[in-house]
Amino acid sequence: MTMPSSTAEVPLIAEPWAVELPDGRPFSKDPSVVRFRGRYLMYFTLPQGYAGDGWRVGIAESPDLRAWRLVETLVPQESFETPGICAPGAVVLDGVVHLFYQTYGNGPADAICHATSHDGVTFVPDVSNPVFRPEGDWNCGRAIDADVVVHGDRLLLAYATRDPEMRAQLLGVASAPLDSGFGREAWTDLSHDAPALAPELDWERECIEAPAFVRRGDGLVMFYAGGYNNEPQQIGWARSSDGATWERGTLEPFLPHGAPGSWNASESGHPGALVDEDGRTYLFFQGNDTGGRTNLLAAVEIGWDGDVPRVLRPVTA
Repeated sequence: MTMPSSTAEVPLIAEPWAVELPDGRPFSKDPSVVRFRGRYLMYFTLPQGYAGDGWRVGIAESPDLRAWRLVETLVPQESFETPGICAPGAVVLDGVVHLFYQTYGNGPADAICHATSHDGVTFVPDVSNPVFRPEGDWNCGRAIDADVVVHGDRLLLAYATRDPEMRAQLLGVASAPLDSGFGREAWTDLSHDAPALAPELDWERECIEAPAFVRRGDGLVMFYAGGYNNEPQQIGWARSSDGATWERGTLEPFLPHGAPGSWNASESGHPGALVDEDGRTYLFFQGNDTGGRTNLLAAVEIGWDGDVPRVLRPVTA
């Protein structure tokens, strides 16, 4: 479902898109996009009530990053997934799509799961699921909002968690050897002693979440969402040389929410980054103007000045 909207403030590459729910609302969240076998696949969150009682992972395909159609919905496979699965992060390694997604509805017990696919649509869950929960006294043991990137001979996994009081949302990073299979025993929590990033800026309020990796040369850039959903949530970025220690690249939102009357007036949130085969970078994100009753997915193209990102305006004929 493509929604007409005012896109003057944010130079989108196409009109925002979402799956239409049975009650007519457009609602899709938490995008992660890969290019696989000549098409683009977007993994994202569908709400409870669309395909069962719990939250689900949807899969949409596109030939050009602009026109999308839903092709599959993933459903829970294990009892700990029954309340819901969502917020996927995908990566293609040696012709296989690896999907890292979270359980939802288990409170502090929510964790990251892993599944693999040779066609991008049919997934086999990891027998050791859930594969990751954080360690250390600074967090509650919860892990959500996974994103992954290859860095040297390791796969890095960024995750969101909360403090022990379940009040503030924080970011951490873990790693696993590329030849490990990424099961439960493969992961080392690089943020064992402290979060990789914690909310500090006024616009981040008490929440930073939804990390999205981009590799830049020998270093890394991470886009992230600041503020809980619709507070408004807005997008910032940080950089790192080792994946464990991060510094902010901006003190102001890189991709802010829109003005009243715009399609993303309530938020610009939960980013997901794609570096295409031609080297171009796209940043997908969610937005709405209804306080969260609806949610749409959109994308901007990102240009780079070294490791400093900027939003590009689409070229028109």
